[in-house]
Amino acid sequence: MSFTSDTILVALELSNSLWLVGTREAGARISQMHRVSAGNTSTLLRLLDGLQTRGREQGTPSPIAVCFEAGRDGFWLHRLLTARSIPTYVVEPTSILVNRKAKRAKTDRLDAEGMLRVLAAYIAGDSQICSMVHVPTPEEEDGKRVHREREHLVQERTRIENRISALLVTQGIRSRPSLRSWERDMALLETGDGRKLPQHLASELNRLRRRLVLVRELISELDTERDEHLTATSGDAITTKVTALSEIYGIGDNFAAVLTREVFYRHFGNRKQLASYVGLAPMPHQSGNVDKDRRIGRAGNARARKTLVQAAWLWLRYQPKSELAAWFYQRVGDLKGRARRIAIVAMARKLLIALWRYTENGEIPAGAVLRAA
Repeated sequence: MSFTSDTILVALELSNSLWLVGTREAGARISQMHRVSAGNTSTLLRLLDGLQTRGREQGTPSPIAVCFEAGRDGFWLHRLLTARSIPTYVVEPTSILVNRKAKRAKTDRLDAEGMLRVLAAYIAGDSQICSMVHVPTPEEEDGKRVHREREHLVQERTRIENRISALLVTQGIRSRPSLRSWERDMALLETGDGRKLPQHLASELNRLRRRLVLVRELISELDTERDEHLTATSGDAITTKVTALSEIYGIGDNFAAVLTREVFYRHFGNRKQLASYVGLAPMPHQSGNVDKDRRIGRAGNARARKTLVQAAWLWLRYQPKSELAAWFYQRVGDLKGRARRIAIVAMARKLLIALWRYTENGEIPAGAVLRAA
């Protein structure tokens, strides 16, 4: 849909109890504010239809554009409006430029008016005024649920394990009972001063053990669900990429699913766009005679970035004869500590590009070993 200076601009400031709808009709200098109960889409649609109806009655029907910030409401509202042929944009909140000279007043009205100005500049052709979120399809969004839930469960498993160990250390016990022989090991435990475990502490440990067993079962259930889904969707473009990545020695099934469904499901024009999306692109710093790259931006997909850094460490272990591993060892040598951590981030960026080329063109990373081999 083409936009003109007569476009009706609408900005939605969403909150838990109230939606503030800021509108600016064609030729108007002052914005109008309307209050809608949160989630009341019928009232919102009537309001938008009324704006377009007034334009048609005046003989000059105007296009309409709607925007709102990405947040807790997700993308369902975007899908609702676009299904009714209403162009809708989801704004990345942190990308909007603000006045940094002094503290700013914060009200929903000011935020709505600010989004109206941003939307006007964006549809006029200024693509640098802010960043618009790429809205995934419902299938793409749902495909991320399994590995994201698994991530939360793994964090919960680690937290419970650390809690059990911490409680035992307070009694001078350094070894944790095995889940397979929990009752026997608990009966044999003695504190550092030779006492039996206190009754309430033993009860708390038993409850933690039951929670830990449940979490481990849920993780196994998710792994099974992921594998069954891959089998059922064999031949699908996303499934093909997941399967291809898991064939590389050192890239496990979970890492393959995370990288594909968080990154490689999207189209990227070049490697700079790819690295920027993940947040692994260095930030340039040029002023006068100074021209260098600073640390990475970290403005992209944090989950994918963390996975790539972990995958880079595993790559050194399982692909030691690859060109990427050779580059890392040649650059780092025997250095330890901070220099090694900086180098692994640079290698993670190279690994990202190599895996992207592999999933797109079938170009195997130089020197890498596949599981089939």
